[in-house]
Amino acid sequence: MKPITYKDSGVDIARADRLIDDLKSRIKATHNVNVLNMIGGFAALTEVPRSYKNPVLVSSTDGVGTKLKIAFMAGKHDTVGIDLVGMSVNDILTLGAKPLFFLDYYACGKIDENVYPAVIGGVCDGCMQADCALVGGETAEMPSFYKDDEYDLAGFAVGVIEKDAIIDGSTISEGDAVIGLKSNGLHSNGYSLVRKLLFDVKQYRVDEEVPGLTGKLYEELLKPTRIYVKPVLDAVHKFTVKGMAHITGGGLPGNISRIIPDGLSLNIKLDVSLVPAIFRILMEAGNLDLNAACSTFNMGTGFVLIVKDTEADDIMQSLNASGETANRIGMIEKVTGDTKVTVTSI
Repeated sequence: MKPITYKDSGVDIARADRLIDDLKSRIKATHNVNVLNMIGGFAALTEVPRSYKNPVLVSSTDGVGTKLKIAFMAGKHDTVGIDLVGMSVNDILTLGAKPLFFLDYYACGKIDENVYPAVIGGVCDGCMQADCALVGGETAEMPSFYKDDEYDLAGFAVGVIEKDAIIDGSTISEGDAVIGLKSNGLHSNGYSLVRKLLFDVKQYRVDEEVPGLTGKLYEELLKPTRIYVKPVLDAVHKFTVKGMAHITGGGLPGNISRIIPDGLSLNIKLDVSLVPAIFRILMEAGNLDLNAACSTFNMGTGFVLIVKDTEADDIMQSLNASGETANRIGMIEKVTGDTKVTVTSI
């Protein structure tokens, strides 16, 4: 009787190893002097930079969610890895921390030799944008658990900050300015609703050209999460930043309220006509009012800084000079109602 091997069951370890070997040059390009061993061992070794006197490690984990369904539908997989990195490193950034290293988890039914390198290549791109090292991960091939043409992703990031430099929102006070940084579209949140509205309600095709959008629909939906690490850390080192929020699930009110101390509030005045077209298309498709939309989507603002009002203009100038689009979106006030953060249309 012929032996029945692991490969016969659908798990091809040799193929996975070969694909990783092909990616090693891109992975190595993300490394810095703090990485002590090359990918391929049982665990990664990374030093905490010696310039820190009292370092605190900051960690975060996240995935890409059902945005992956759009990648499957479109057959385009080179940007979701950037999303994976962005979701975790932007969270770490809210505390003022610098990302040190990143690990990924890629699970699938069967490794596709074209899809896998595109996804992990995107992870490498995201790590380069965040100036953090991709030090390892896990590739899990699980036949019959996932469909052969689908996969799932999870990411894990670790950063570092001086203990006395942690930014947690505790010093936010009345009169502080709130600065919003432009998003790159939907980023990686709300895609279950996005898919329902665009494909079930409106019955668009993923490769359709939708009025108001540039290019194919999937090109808009697969725009990767903007990674704010480098320009924001530069601003943090130059100015007084009191609090920061990454605008993910829960939208503007849900995320900003997490860092505003009790007794204070924020009213964001939003001009819907200036909101990116994809959000207005979704509002129309779902008959969503402003509050419902803002509680689900980022509505064009992907990251928020709360700063001293006297430094706000200089901070925005610094961020804009770095390639971001920064605008005042409100001011911290004493509590005026039952909700910390509200959004009103102007």
